[in-house]
Amino acid sequence: MRHEEFPADLEVATVAELSALMASGRVTSVSLTRAYLRRIEDLDVGGPALNAVRCVNPAALEEAAAADARRAGGDPGGPLLGIPVLVKDNIDVLGMPTTACSVVLAGSHPAQDAPLVTGLREAGAVILGKANLTEFANYLTVGMPSGYSSLAGQVLNPYDLSETPSGSSAGSGVAAAAGLAAVTIGTETDGSILSPASATSGVGVKPTLGLVSRTGIVPIASSQDTAGPMTRTVADAAALLTVVTGTDPEDPATAGNPLEGHDFTADLSPDALRGARIGVVAEQAPEDGTDERALWDAALDALARRGAELVDVRIEARRRYDVASPVLSHEFKRDLNAYLARLPEGAPVRTLADVIAHNEAHAGLALKFGQTLALAAQARDLGPDSADTVEYKAARARDLEESKDRIDALMAEHDVTALLFVNSGSSSIGAKAGYPSVTVPAGYLAANRRPFNITFLGRAWSEPLLLGYAYDYEQATRLRRPPSAVNPTLLRRRSLAVPAPRAADEVR
Repeated sequence: MRHEEFPADLEVATVAELSALMASGRVTSVSLTRAYLRRIEDLDVGGPALNAVRCVNPAALEEAAAADARRAGGDPGGPLLGIPVLVKDNIDVLGMPTTACSVVLAGSHPAQDAPLVTGLREAGAVILGKANLTEFANYLTVGMPSGYSSLAGQVLNPYDLSETPSGSSAGSGVAAAAGLAAVTIGTETDGSILSPASATSGVGVKPTLGLVSRTGIVPIASSQDTAGPMTRTVADAAALLTVVTGTDPEDPATAGNPLEGHDFTADLSPDALRGARIGVVAEQAPEDGTDERALWDAALDALARRGAELVDVRIEARRRYDVASPVLSHEFKRDLNAYLARLPEGAPVRTLADVIAHNEAHAGLALKFGQTLALAAQARDLGPDSADTVEYKAARARDLEESKDRIDALMAEHDVTALLFVNSGSSSIGAKAGYPSVTVPAGYLAANRRPFNITFLGRAWSEPLLLGYAYDYEQATRLRRPPSAVNPTLLRRRSLAVPAPRAADEVR
């Protein structure tokens, strides 16, 4: 959808294109921000009501005006100067509530920005608003649909309204796909960036644990949580990752970050795949004769044509995502209590027990799907010598053995620098290892045009390599299509008026 007065199609516009328009003076950050706000009204509130944006930043136009003033004053800034960004609503933004899309936290205001938001502000980005998500990042209960929350309702997938947007970063993925912001930020514990990016034909970067600070983010589990970019192109993801990466004394996982200050856009090369040895995870291959297999084989052919050497491997991860994991349950209680305890005076709740009690008192609104995971976490004994803590430590050690150790051994055995998976297939093993993944569009299923992605996984701190591979593949194939091209009825205006009868010769 293009507003005639705005000289760019926001459904597909990239950060580089928007930056060039602002640099030329044809567009200001204020006019760009207004255009995105209009588009949110058109598509997210009205129109198909995608419900990807929970709220807009009341200071967005002021922030855009400040970015324009920086540019007018001769500050060239970086690629994100004046660029509107949506962040998932479990990330602290000063002046806005951080709700995790739960009615319990509707009035919870942080005392300061999360460090990653500070990075966005320093780069001159405009915080456009907050994206909807699966409530408490899908760690409230079992059986909650991806993209549903008690506070903001159900997110819809613009590529197929009957298909899940996946989650928990459903709003971030849909907002990026539909062009409701230039770029977005999601968070992942296990698949919550990679899966919605795959479901919405997007680029998602699940960083190495410790690349991006988690301070100021409503947590599930600190051994696996991370924030990362969700965008339409690899170049946009690289630009976004560059400004949110850093060290943070309050997040010890960032202490050894060797990529602080790294410019990930410099890693984007059309020759990145030449000579690369990539392990193709054999058990991920779709069944012969399916649409998925046709797209998978086409992706492998494209990688080979770019000069990559493909090596069949079997990783045989023994466990997939398990919401009942003692690791997640134990850390959810511990880490959520720590986050809530940091909130300013007047916060609506201070502990997980408070959350549960509030939900029970407002069950009609808050507990459509229950709170089984919250109850299980609250029941855990966090004492240092308790049976629950002993179980937790054993489970965490087992997770590392079956993920990090398995990946390291497999990659060393086959001398490969990355592993290739279907869609978000790397999420569980990568999450437990704390290793990075980058997912990129690889086409659409012939039968229903639903998106299909491939995902590169590597060792810790290998984002420069993975982004380079994803960029080379993306540029060679250029397979991504916007929702309006894949699902054209989404935006078609309907009239409820009965059309006038036509003459017989007009029908012929």
